[in-house]
Amino acid sequence: MAIKVGDRLPAATFTVMTADGPKPRTIDELCKGKKVVLFAVPGAFTPTCHKNHLPGFLKNAAAIKAKGVEAIAVTGVNDVFVMEAWKKDTGAGGQIEFLADGSADFARAIDLTVDLGPRGLGTRSQRYAMLVEDGVVKKLNIEDSPGKADISGAEALLKQL
Repeated sequence: MAIKVGDRLPAATFTVMTADGPKPRTIDELCKGKKVVLFAVPGAFTPTCHKNHLPGFLKNAAAIKAKGVEAIAVTGVNDVFVMEAWKKDTGAGGQIEFLADGSADFARAIDLTVDLGPRGLGTRSQRYAMLVEDGVVKKLNIEDSPGKADISGAEALLKQL
């Protein structure tokens, strides 16, 4: 069953790039005692993710944080090197944390995967945005199509904060 408002995020570990190379980053490290926006993309550098979804969160980062959000993070079913390259390409470092879910373990744990095998992408994360407070989902906007970023976009979530 897919995660829903009121559920606690499951224990999970992502990979992030640090000055010392790839390192693990847990959900607890990201969310414990904090108000966090977590959004997911089917794939870094893919058209909707790169030109619409991520840029909306980057553009609205200050407004989101002004509502008491302490961190904004994006996850995708990509390896840490792709996520790091995407962070550098978009200039989002320092404003958005990039969490690699290379094997889709987190996407599976919250039951928000999508099979994009016919498009050559394999199992990916559904596109969504959530507000998490101390590990508990408070708002959850799941897109009905991987090619759209309307209800999961920054503007939609910002109106809910």
